[in-house]
Amino acid sequence: MADTFYCAICGQEHEGLSRDRGFTLPDEVWALPEAERDGQARFNDDLCQWGERYFIRCILPVPLKGLDDYFGWGAWAEVEAEVFERYLELYDEDGRDEPPVPGKLANRLEPYPGVTLGTRVLIQFQDPGERPTLTLLETDKSRLAQDQRDGIDAARHHEILEICGADS
Repeated sequence: MADTFYCAICGQEHEGLSRDRGFTLPDEVWALPEAERDGQARFNDDLCQWGERYFIRCILPVPLKGLDDYFGWGAWAEVEAEVFERYLELYDEDGRDEPPVPGKLANRLEPYPGVTLGTRVLIQFQDPGERPTLTLLETDKSRLAQDQRDGIDAARHHEILEICGADS
C-alpha cells in the first residue's frame, strides 16, 4: 500500500503524514500556572513528580493498517510510587523482560473524547533510550482501545491529525 491517499475530508492527496503526537507534561500538571508548576512539580522529558503523584512518559502505539508502522501517542501515565521507583532502577537497563505494570493515562487525546484521561493501561518497560509502551486493557471497549487493537486506516489517521490541528 502506498503511503499516499486522497482525503475525502479536505480533498487533497497526502503523503507522509505525521506519525506521532506528544504531550509536554501530564494534563493536570500542564494546567497549573507556570510559576506554580515550576515550584511544585519536578519533571524532565521522561519523568514527572507532582507532590505524591508520579508520572512516566510513554508511547501508546496505534498500528497503521497496511504499513509496518504505527501512530505513536507520546502520552504520560500516572503510576504508583513503587512503579516509578522501579522504572528509575531500570532506566539504563533493558526492561522488556519485566512484567507489565498498571497505570492510568494522564492526557486527554482529543480524537477520543471522554474516554482517555484516567483510562487504565498496562505499561511495558523497554530498552534504554526507548520509552515504555502503553496498552489498553483487553476489557476496554473504547474507540481508542479498538483502534489500538485493530489499527487505523489512512483516512482515520488523517482525521486524527485534523482533530489535533495538524495539516499533515
